[in-house]
Amino acid sequence: MLAQYPARPAAVGSVATARVPLSFRSLFLSSTLLLLTGCAAQPPVPAGPDPSEPNARAPRVDYRSTVSGYTSQRPVAPSAWKKQNEQAAPAPKSGG
Repeated sequence: MLAQYPARPAAVGSVATARVPLSFRSLFLSSTLLLLTGCAAQPPVPAGPDPSEPNARAPRVDYRSTVSGYTSQRPVAPSAWKKQNEQAAPAPKSGG
């Protein structure tokens, strides 16, 4: 009875692998290789000083207000259109 234990996987194993479709085997192989490839390489070392060092030099940070260039855009009463057109028009050419 104990002799059946090693013989059974040998007999069933050849039949079981023959019934597995080729696409499943290739999917399993490619996913295993992809997993191993992702774990194999170490990430590159970042350039510059170590950010975890407390005495490392850092660039200066200046304060800039977010509303420093604000101009009010509230509606105003309309002015004379002729005056606005004259202000926006290019200067007349002299010497004709």
